[in-house]
Amino acid sequence: MWAVGVQKFAFQRGEPLETIVFQHQSPLLRRLKNVDMYLQHNKVTNLRLAAANIDGLLIKPGETFSFWRLTGRPTARRGYLEGLVLENGKTGKGIGGGLCQMGNLLYWMALHSPLTVTERWRHSYDVFPDENRTLPFGSGATLAYNYIDLQLRNDTQQTFQLRVWLSETDLHGEVRSTEPCEERREVFEKKHLIRHEPWGGYSRHNYIFRKVYSTKTNELLREEQVAENHALMMYQPFLENSSELPDEL
Repeated sequence: MWAVGVQKFAFQRGEPLETIVFQHQSPLLRRLKNVDMYLQHNKVTNLRLAAANIDGLLIKPGETFSFWRLTGRPTARRGYLEGLVLENGKTGKGIGGGLCQMGNLLYWMALHSPLTVTERWRHSYDVFPDENRTLPFGSGATLAYNYIDLQLRNDTQQTFQLRVWLSETDLHGEVRSTEPCEERREVFEKKHLIRHEPWGGYSRHNYIFRKVYSTKTNELLREEQVAENHALMMYQPFLENSSELPDEL
């Protein structure tokens, strides 16, 4: 698709645009049960390398942002370190591990903007309990070079910009634009369900919706379904004490 597709991919970067459409941040370091903290510190390095390729990206009308086309393969030669990865519902180690936190941030911000999500993937397994979870289940985006990508297309007539950077404690992000948007968005979940399956395990399900309001009148214009999530749970739900198990990597 990168070589012969019809998409026009965004690559140009510029100074921060004037209008902030949406902003979000997430903690860099979280204590995970049975996971060495060095993997979390390595993740910070990986996120910093990826952010350097994304920060300031301009997505002009008709252009598409592709995470992997822009950041490239995460290899040790390019400075990426061994971080935490998820595979078939289990935690492991891999070069470039932890970049899903960047995917989660970008996807969440895109849902609050006029950008169109054209490719997004979600883990088929729910690995961590909801201790300290602040976003709805299933509101992130997983990544795996190069076939599991996150792609956002600008179908509007104004230019948008992605800003991502790291502070000492958090991963920060903004969607900016050349002019104020006429709509604002609120994202929420519906029909959240944890089901006890006949084979003894549990599965988790929900739908992600958003309400779109007029920024001028605050009138509700429409309600849209943006995602449907189904995952096998890799832990027993309704734990009495699930401390130190976070909501996202």
